[in-house]
Amino acid sequence: MAAQSIRSARRAEAARDRARRRDLILGGGRGPRIAAMSALAALAALWLAPMVWALITSFKTEGDAVALPPALVPESGFTLEQYRGLFAAGNIQMWMFNSLVIAVLVTLFTIAVAAPAAFAMSRMDFRGRTALTAFTVAAIVVPPQLLIVPLFRQMVWLDLVDTHPAVILPQLVAPVIVFVLKRFFDAVPRELDEAARMDGASYGRLFVSVIMPLSRPILAAASIFVFITAWNNYLWPFIVTTDPALMTLPVGVPNILDSYGTFYASQLAASMVAAAPMVIVFMLFQRQIVDSVATTGLGGR
Repeated sequence: MAAQSIRSARRAEAARDRARRRDLILGGGRGPRIAAMSALAALAALWLAPMVWALITSFKTEGDAVALPPALVPESGFTLEQYRGLFAAGNIQMWMFNSLVIAVLVTLFTIAVAAPAAFAMSRMDFRGRTALTAFTVAAIVVPPQLLIVPLFRQMVWLDLVDTHPAVILPQLVAPVIVFVLKRFFDAVPRELDEAARMDGASYGRLFVSVIMPLSRPILAAASIFVFITAWNNYLWPFIVTTDPALMTLPVGVPNILDSYGTFYASQLAASMVAAAPMVIVFMLFQRQIVDSVATTGLGGR
């Protein structure tokens, strides 16, 4: 009974917290709330309209896709012709597997590198910590395109060109993730550190047993953002790989389409195939993404 009462009190407190956030964002009155929701619905519809049109067009024939005036429902009906041709023309399944493996490995290793670095800058006192933090912040504003040439030369020197390690390694350094995790670690009460140190815990024990369990929301959000970025990465895998067997989905699909010319329905079908896994990931982890953006450093707090 006591545990049930505690859970009920937590749910009630969470409901009150959501209500306070909603009032802060949408206003406390009925009129402002209706106006805000109407504006948000209009913006959402405006944002979704091109995506819905692209999805519908991907189920049309090429003739219906370029017909004027454009029709929402084609005269010849919807068809799976574009998707059948897309899967028959290229190694879509292999490219999806490559993208999945690369995105998962990049996510795991990026968090494994960023979390200890953020912990060190947040909790450990060492010479040069301020300079290292400033350097991390400065690295965030460096455009990734500026690093393509030196990174490619480095991969050539390491004899890794046209390999999956060449695709993965340059993506493991993510200064923005280090900075976001550091801000979250800074917000964890220092009293927990003192209590752990009094029990004889080392920095490693403090990191594994205290900080990491408390950081699950931000780690989940950071992992999702890293995964999506790695999945959608086109430029670097396009530069460093030429073997079709090593290509990722964003690189391989345009190669198929370029071989057959410009076909709008086929291009949109390919875009839907490439975007579908990310839509599924977002739908599965929607709450974690929204909560983390609203309550952690990703939201600007």
